[in-house]
Amino acid sequence: MPTHLWRKSSYSSTGNACLYVSAPDRATIRLRESDEPDTILTTNPTALRALIRSAKAGQLDHPGTA
Repeated sequence: MPTHLWRKSSYSSTGNACLYVSAPDRATIRLRESDEPDTILTTNPTALRALIRSAKAGQLDHPGTA
């Protein structure tokens, strides 16, 4: 399995529940959480931007309601 260069989010504290990001190429972004480092979410920059935009707009505050 290839080794990825993981960077810890600047918003993560020094304890647990830290978010790590890896971008092995321009089309791939990998995310993992420190409590479950073997579980990796793979996405692309466009999809991640859409998720972040939705979260900032509060559209994910109440899942299951439209």
